Amino acid sequence: MAERKVRVRFAPSPTGALHIGGVRTALYNYLFARQHGGDLIFRIEDTDSNRFVPGAEEYILESFKWLGIHFDEGVSFGGEHGPYRQSERREIYKKYVQVLLDNDKAYIAFDTPEELDAKRAEIANFQYDASTRGMMRNSLTMSKEEVDALIAEGKQYVVRFKIEPNENVHVNDLIRGEVVINSSILDDKVLYKSADELPTYHLANIVDDHLMEVSHVIRGEEWLPSAPLHVLLYRAFGWEDTMPEFAHLPLLLKPEGNGKLSKRDGDRLGFPVFPLEWRPESGEVSSGYRESGYLPEAVINFLALLGWNPGNDQEVMSMDEMIQLFDIHRCSKSGAKFDYKKGIWFNHQYIQLKPNEEIAELFLPVLKEHGVEAPFEKVVTVVGMMKDRVSFIKELWDVCSFFFVAPAEYDEKTVKKRWKEDSAKCMTELAEVIAGIEDFSIEGQEKVVMDWIAEKGYHTGNIMNAFRLTLVGEGKGPHMFDISWVLGKEETLARMKRAVEVLK
Repeated sequence: MAERKVRVRFAPSPTGALHIGGVRTALYNYLFARQHGGDLIFRIEDTDSNRFVPGAEEYILESFKWLGIHFDEGVSFGGEHGPYRQSERREIYKKYVQVLLDNDKAYIAFDTPEELDAKRAEIANFQYDASTRGMMRNSLTMSKEEVDALIAEGKQYVVRFKIEPNENVHVNDLIRGEVVINSSILDDKVLYKSADELPTYHLANIVDDHLMEVSHVIRGEEWLPSAPLHVLLYRAFGWEDTMPEFAHLPLLLKPEGNGKLSKRDGDRLGFPVFPLEWRPESGEVSSGYRESGYLPEAVINFLALLGWNPGNDQEVMSMDEMIQLFDIHRCSKSGAKFDYKKGIWFNHQYIQLKPNEEIAELFLPVLKEHGVEAPFEKVVTVVGMMKDRVSFIKELWDVCSFFFVAPAEYDEKTVKKRWKEDSAKCMTELAEVIAGIEDFSIEGQEKVVMDWIAEKGYHTGNIMNAFRLTLVGEGKGPHMFDISWVLGKEETLARMKRAVEVLK
């Protein structure tokens, strides 16, 4: 096993939007593959044709593209182990169903849904297994001639796995250690349905993982109860020596910690549970991390630490750092509370880390929405001054709109508190001082104005608060000379003149 190339897969079903828990599973597979110089396969598990949702596959692919999770082979990526869409592998599965039947590892069952319901009503906690299969309509209780005749007539049937009772099945899990399940609690799972000529998840998953040379199966803990069945299937095919290693990841829990995270939790508390906005044909729009203003790097960093601990106190990590630090054995056995507020914190951190030019580019559409066109250099400067005050780029407008649009009115509370009886006179004087400043840099302005305040004996706080009100319209914003420097002398004087006229 040590020399075997690491090959992992992420295999969603195209049944709707990609849940954030699925994104985390894909991320852990990606980190594991990259750390070991291995491959990440993208497979579509669409054997349940009744649940297929148009557009879901494209949505999933677009989500990973936005998040920066790259696949090495699979649907839309190509590769030597295709096809990678299960619905295109029917003939492959049929061949392996026949192998199990020929080796007495599976059998054909003709029981109708009505017959199964009748048996459930007759026997409490009925399970189709070694103790009940002998009383059902299947190839173990019927002659070969009867079976062949029913198939020739076109009667629908399923193929069930023949599980031998009272055997301890050992599953070695990289996160949970050894898990032992007695086979008597397992039912004879349906592996194939003649109705649509498609296998169920269990058979397709085993056959695909074997043929695609998957070395490790890293998936959610909801699949742990199925792991013993999968081990038995590998044995039945004679593939035990190349069976992948398993790692079952902890669940993502509601923020309160009681139960699995659902879309309803997001709707209730106001956070997304999907990477991108999802607009199904039903018309009910679900919010996405991208459209809510999250940066993909922040989402990735946030998710990585929900169920995995790097072993140090570092929280903000690049993808490369995560790849270097990732250790599947450091994944938690217990579920991880979905602390969505921490996701907001990560977004704030990544806004601070990104170059001002990049944040400015992302802020331009917000400015456009408000009818503002400004020189890019100015936007970059403003972003650099104000980005530490926001957790989302769209919030920049609320904290720095005054840099782009002169105040149309003046905040009543601020006026009452900061505009004194002599403020109009002082601002008229200050405007004259500012008009005479030749060096309009931040430092140049500050020296002249502060010298003027000292010379006049004015109260610095009163002057600067009134000055802020004239330029901003309220008592917020960065250092005053930063504001006037960005606005420029002409705009600064125009705003001061208007404020004096309105507020005098």
